[in-house]
Amino acid sequence: MKKVLIADDEKAGRTLIKEYLEDFPDLVLIAEVNNGVDAITEINRFKPDLVFLDIQMPGKTGFEVLPYLEELPAVIFSTAYDEYALKAFEVHAVDYLLKPYTKARFKQAVERLNGDNQKLGNLTESLLMEKTDYPSRVLVQHQKKLITIAVDNIQWVEAYGDYSKLHVDNQVFLSNFGITDLEQKLDPQKFLRVHRSSIINLDKVKELNKYGKSYDVTMLNSEVVRVSRGYMDALKKIML
Repeated sequence: MKKVLIADDEKAGRTLIKEYLEDFPDLVLIAEVNNGVDAITEINRFKPDLVFLDIQMPGKTGFEVLPYLEELPAVIFSTAYDEYALKAFEVHAVDYLLKPYTKARFKQAVERLNGDNQKLGNLTESLLMEKTDYPSRVLVQHQKKLITIAVDNIQWVEAYGDYSKLHVDNQVFLSNFGITDLEQKLDPQKFLRVHRSSIINLDKVKELNKYGKSYDVTMLNSEVVRVSRGYMDALKKIML
């Protein structure tokens, strides 16, 4: 059984999807909303497996909804506007239904459900990072799911090849962004590069300890991060 949520500002659009869903008993409708703001709230509340997501909705568009989701469901876009098709396929959503669509076309979209949702996560992560201000949440891999975590909860960032590990309390999550990309995206008033392989959250620093001519930083989660000599000047600027 897969949980389904419909987000469409047109009642006729929601009714059509519900009618077509009757042919798929393993897809169970758990909620429907008519705007982007409620879509975020209800998707985060119910954690559906599949969302039929309209693009042009009051409050937030379908694309604007994605970065605010705590877990990323499979998404089938449903819209009357064909100009969004390219971006939808860049997102690698399950499918893009152009209204009006037939029952056969709907069936074709549903049958694509077993695709790789990691691709949708890659675009969603980019949407998070492309906001004009510094992102408040980032998308990470957690077991077989894609979830978002609050940036303020990150203790420190560790380079991991072309990726990064985000240390959050006593958990570690993988980000698709490299450490240099994250350094450019995170608020420099809160996050400081202290090593070519490390960025610390200044709000999560417990103490500094002298280590030869350099320092170790102990974070609130008790993990220790080495400060390299090349980054000492940056660290000294925040020391009283």
